[in-house]
Amino acid sequence: MSRGSGKGLSLKDKLDGNELDLSLCDLNEVPVRELAALPKATILDLSCNNLISLPSDFCSLMHLVKLDLSKNRLQQLPLDFGRLVNLQHLDLLNNRLVTLPVSFAQLKNLKWLDLKDNPLDPVLAKVAGDCLDEKQCKQAAVKVLQHMKAIQSEQDRQRQRKLQAEREMEKKREAEQRAKEAQERELRKREKAEEKERRRREYDAQKAAKQEMEKKTKKETVHSRKPASSSRPPQPPRHKPSWSRSVLRVLLFVLFCILCTLAACKLTELQHQPLCISVNTLYEDVVAALQNHKTLQNMLQHNSQ
Repeated sequence: MSRGSGKGLSLKDKLDGNELDLSLCDLNEVPVRELAALPKATILDLSCNNLISLPSDFCSLMHLVKLDLSKNRLQQLPLDFGRLVNLQHLDLLNNRLVTLPVSFAQLKNLKWLDLKDNPLDPVLAKVAGDCLDEKQCKQAAVKVLQHMKAIQSEQDRQRQRKLQAEREMEKKREAEQRAKEAQERELRKREKAEEKERRRREYDAQKAAKQEMEKKTKKETVHSRKPASSSRPPQPPRHKPSWSRSVLRVLLFVLFCILCTLAACKLTELQHQPLCISVNTLYEDVVAALQNHKTLQNMLQHNSQ
């Protein structure tokens, strides 16, 4: 394995107590996996190498207390560099750093910091100071942490404002959506009412047309009947039957019944019945009386002559 990658180095041979010196090893990459296997190495020296960046998993080395990255070519630190919460001493002398990650504010145990000889942002450079002695480096750690905490707070406030704005925008969109839905419901309701009213008018119109048609048909029927009735010849007035006609009809009916009874008693086998015998006897008596009456009339007429 190549020396430039840091692999192939016998890290245990370089471990002296809790100090691991990997300076002047011409490293291009940090052997994070091998370093993670040595949690006793709380002091790590990576100075005077060719490091351009640190891998993101470098921040998993949370056991580090003192870290020397001076005299490399680092252009930036990992965004989650603040995970190294146990870090107390950090040397970043003579690199190519312009800014620090906001997570740097989480290094609450940081007591010593050197940022000299970096193309720092003017504000950050002024906060960090020169770090020419122990006291200045300690002050640099305090001031930079405060500065990064202020930046972090400002970013948090910005995120909160942005989040609040997004929430308000979302509420506004929801309110607009509710208003739109309510308007659509009202429109559908109005359209439904108009459709119902249209159908009702059509129904009323159809009903009125039907009634008008029935009236017209009835009138035509009446008109068609009138000429037929007017073409008939005048009928003579009918006289109501008088009581004398009624009596005459009753007498004729009685006479007809008597004749039928006489015929039945004379011509049928009923003549031997008691009723028919009485009827025949009465008939003969009447005939005899009429004959006597006729004989008397003839005698009177002869005497008068």
